[in-house]
Amino acid sequence: MKNIIDKAVLEKAQSWLEGNYDEKTKQKVKYLIEDDPQELIESFYRYLEFGTGGLRGIMGVGTNRMNKYTVGMATQGLANYLKKMFPDIGQIKVAIAYDSRNNSKYFARITAEVFSANGFKVYLFDDLRPTPELSFAIRYFKCQSGIVITASHNPKEYNGYKAYWDDGGQLIPPHDKNVIDEVKKIKNIDDVKFNGIEKNIEIVGEEVDKEYLRRIKELTLSPEIIKKHKDIKIVYTPLHGTGVKLVPMCLKDFGFDNIYSVEAQNVSDGNFPTVISPNPEEPAALEMAIKKAKEVDATLVMATDPDADRVGIAVKDNKNEIILLNGNQAASLLIYYLITKWKENGKINGNEYIVKTIVTSELLKDIANKNGVESFDVLTGFKWFADIIKQNEGEKIFIGGGEESYGYLIGDFVRDKDAVSACALIAETAAWAADHGKTLFDLLIDIYLEYDFYKEKLISVVRKGKSGAEEIQKIMEKFRNNPPVSINNSEVVSIKDYLIQKEKNLITGEEKQITLPKSNVLQFFLKDGSKISVRPSGTEPKIKFYFSVKEKLDDKNKFDEVNNQLDKKIESIIKSLGIE
Repeated sequence: MKNIIDKAVLEKAQSWLEGNYDEKTKQKVKYLIEDDPQELIESFYRYLEFGTGGLRGIMGVGTNRMNKYTVGMATQGLANYLKKMFPDIGQIKVAIAYDSRNNSKYFARITAEVFSANGFKVYLFDDLRPTPELSFAIRYFKCQSGIVITASHNPKEYNGYKAYWDDGGQLIPPHDKNVIDEVKKIKNIDDVKFNGIEKNIEIVGEEVDKEYLRRIKELTLSPEIIKKHKDIKIVYTPLHGTGVKLVPMCLKDFGFDNIYSVEAQNVSDGNFPTVISPNPEEPAALEMAIKKAKEVDATLVMATDPDADRVGIAVKDNKNEIILLNGNQAASLLIYYLITKWKENGKINGNEYIVKTIVTSELLKDIANKNGVESFDVLTGFKWFADIIKQNEGEKIFIGGGEESYGYLIGDFVRDKDAVSACALIAETAAWAADHGKTLFDLLIDIYLEYDFYKEKLISVVRKGKSGAEEIQKIMEKFRNNPPVSINNSEVVSIKDYLIQKEKNLITGEEKQITLPKSNVLQFFLKDGSKISVRPSGTEPKIKFYFSVKEKLDDKNKFDEVNNQLDKKIESIIKSLGIE
């Protein structure tokens, strides 16, 4: 079997057999070499790298897997980098949180021990906590860095390691690449300080919870309206994750009384027994919550992913049926509500801004621009939101922002997407709509009437493993080297290539520089107003195609008609591009 395995892969695997690894790990590596060469290749063909969500991978032995040693090496590399970047600090401080996934607590403890062995002060949460609370804790304790152990919404066999900087935002260039460089300098695990110093580790909990919830409560814009509509029926599920405690507490803090839970999904379990995938983007993940909502006649359904940084919602439509809203629709509702209330309260003076990603609906930008609010576009990943907030700190005021993949942020005391505060503000938006005699769905149609009916769709093409990564690369090369001149019988008028940071107008031939960082993303803008974006995922083995189309909606009674037109338009575009 050995002769079919790449030499570099085999050398890496042999080093694990000869190195100072535990016996159980060695036995597993030996088994892979002798009996499972394909899995050996997948486990050792590369090192895990920081993508849009940090370090993330399948749990198991190997350099391309999440395990004690890859976590330890990543932590030691980060520790070495922090020592270089903060040489004059008496004691470097870090905060660590973890979610409900299998091995999350174990990996968090390993991380804490390595940091503490390097002489750092470590604030380790006493139990599972939402990712946004880790971002908050970094700022609260004035830490230089932080880690949350989570693979977000990935399948149960995954875990991950998100690294944060002193502003509470995830690592961005040059820090992310520099940390990887430091990790690569660690030639064997003997360079990792695994023997923790207990006195350097402080267990934290309720104190941070209370302050975090207090700051979220300050975001409320309609406390009197909530009092009038406090009995709105809300169904909430944490999908076996970290939102189980704080989301209901936060909703109650805001004044909502009628909160129903899905008891079977309140159980924190890394096997996610009641769902195929704990991803609020997947309709199946909300099935139990929607069933509960029908039983109690609820107005709003909300589901958070395992680390409670993203939220999916369902509402009653114009036929009184419960339907799912996508991330663009939820973000549009939130931004519309926030800006409208800020304006009503006299808080808009031209110094405010929102943030969205380049693949998120242009509707958010339209809403902002019409109301005198600046809008920033960023690459996919909330680390770029944090960067914009940091750049504008003290000069401009951040209202909120969102991305199509169900991540939202309101206020700047957290520097990552935050489903805890988003749940509270979505519920508040529902109360505000009710005070105007409307549902959230009615409000969405009002937005379409005012700003045009935007509709988006995402298709993810999964290609796993080394061969899959190569296939994804070829797909990108095809679109980049032979771009379509028309799509669905509509002329391509401009192309944005974020890898070479160029925007080209195909009508005039004019080229403009893109000021955002380099990223492997292509966007095609059509004459009919459609936008198609293509990008490989930074955290999963897939390539993503984002479709955005729009039409005028001049009568709410024509909603279904125009909705069908937009659906057909998207399907025609997909067919035109030959996407399977």
